[in-house]
Amino acid sequence: GARVDYHVHPKGGLSVEDALRRSRESGIYYGLAINGGLGQPAPGDAGAEAFLAELAGKPVYKAFQAEGREWVGLFSNATLAKFDYIFTDGMTWSDDAGRRMRLWMPDEVGTIADPQRFMDMLVDRTVGIVTREPIDIYVNSTYIPDQLTAQYDALWTPARMRRVVDALASSGVAMEINNRRRIPSAAFIRMARQAGVKFACGTNNAGADDLGRN
Repeated sequence: GARVDYHVHPKGGLSVEDALRRSRESGIYYGLAINGGLGQPAPGDAGAEAFLAELAGKPVYKAFQAEGREWVGLFSNATLAKFDYIFTDGMTWSDDAGRRMRLWMPDEVGTIADPQRFMDMLVDRTVGIVTREPIDIYVNSTYIPDQLTAQYDALWTPARMRRVVDALASSGVAMEINNRRRIPSAAFIRMARQAGVKFACGTNNAGADDLGRN
């Protein structure tokens, strides 16, 4: 079958035309994604429709990356249905005190005094996202903030992994294997595969230079 990178952003010096040329040269089909949500390049239907128009007739998958948990109320089903697939991650959510965090922004996460409690919150949010939001792929899967990454294997206990895997399996949502961040772990992938979860490969490039590097 054709090889596909389902998670490519036309940004950081990588235009849509550049991406199409790279796709031809490499023989890898791309899914080009617009970021949609609060404060994103596409904050509503109009931005999403403009992106769809730009990709019309081009040999790419049209992807929608949902950002933040508010996105569900910002787009119409009619517009979302025009995309080939929708993906999101568990990297933006509000904690139990209602504080909205983007997990890759250390100043928003702050000091994690109780990693176990933080992980339970992260798993709860992830399960909610996967089971309630109309998505096809869970990307940047199992990402945890930088200050916890050294403890990834200890914090992603089998019980926590199982909750995420069961949510993916029951919802029919695929799990991204992310080659830039090297997540999820092999143990996570094995458990998901045994549960019948589908996988999608993605880069989540920051720009033109790190596209498709393995």
